[in-house]
Amino acid sequence: MTMNTPTLLAISFAIVGFSAPAHAAGTSKTSHQLTGTVTEVADAKIVIQKGKSKTTWEIARNAATKVTGDLKVGAKVSIQYTMTATAVEVKPADTAPTENKNP
Repeated sequence: MTMNTPTLLAISFAIVGFSAPAHAAGTSKTSHQLTGTVTEVADAKIVIQKGKSKTTWEIARNAATKVTGDLKVGAKVSIQYTMTATAVEVKPADTAPTENKNP
């Protein structure tokens, strides 16, 4: 199974975004919404397809994920999720002086 960039991003963001301790700690919470048709449901994920696009979005879920209604394949859903950084690596600035070769 190959995963495209939107799927990988959605998984990464959802895993962190559905974390209850982060919300309880008072971190910044910017909510996003994804709407589509459910193509797969599992204990740890929901897969949806937006419109007629062949792209699917895999959103992680856990016991704290609130589900209202009957979540099943074929259902039309709106999923609220947040994105939170899990790690930040700052790269060193390029300190080499630039030289003007055209006087």
